[in-house]
Amino acid sequence: MTEAPAMPRESHHADVSGGWLRPAVFGAMDGLVTNIALIAGVGGGGVSPRNIVLTGSAGLVAGAISMALGEYTSVRSANEQIAAEVAKERRELERNPEGEAAELAEIWMARGLPADLARQLAEALRQHPEQALRVHVQEELGVNPDEQPNPWTAAISSFLCFSVGALVPLLPYLLGATSLALALAVGGLGLFVAGAVVSRFTNRRWWTGGLRQLLLGAAAAAATYVIGALIGVQGGL
Repeated sequence: MTEAPAMPRESHHADVSGGWLRPAVFGAMDGLVTNIALIAGVGGGGVSPRNIVLTGSAGLVAGAISMALGEYTSVRSANEQIAAEVAKERRELERNPEGEAAELAEIWMARGLPADLARQLAEALRQHPEQALRVHVQEELGVNPDEQPNPWTAAISSFLCFSVGALVPLLPYLLGATSLALALAVGGLGLFVAGAVVSRFTNRRWWTGGLRQLLLGAAAAAATYVIGALIGVQGGL
């Protein structure tokens, strides 16, 4: 009698190891807040709509490139550090397998596993070096060496999402409007929507996430508007 084919495991968790969600969220929020605050600041200083578009466009391009480079460097550096620690752990397992097995058993015993069972499991892992390495890295470093974020994914996600976020408050001006209040209102709406969308990944109430982002962006815009207005007044004296 032939065996029935194994059914694939159903995944009910979100993918948190691909490296795209955090930079995408951070990029979109940063793009929105940065350009909303930038537009509020120069608008509060009394510059023309044309100069607001120029300033906002420069902020979009510079910010998107900076975010992408920062994410790529950050994620790649973290991955390289983890790779170095994995290599170190591999050498330790090769030089002192008994000591490493005892260390792993102690970790499990500290978590409540019976001593005999912890030692048996740690000893059994010694027969499978690659699995032993993976388990030691997970237990001692708290990371899965096979599931590290991709630096290019992080950089591209950050670049695209920052650009989209930064474009939102510029849209009224690009469509021919000249009202600073309208641009800030559109940017505020973008913040609320972005916060509400992000809440879908975190099981928070959508209106709570949206309101939180709106308030944070409003605080930044208010601060830069006041600074812009003061500098504008002083410059006109």
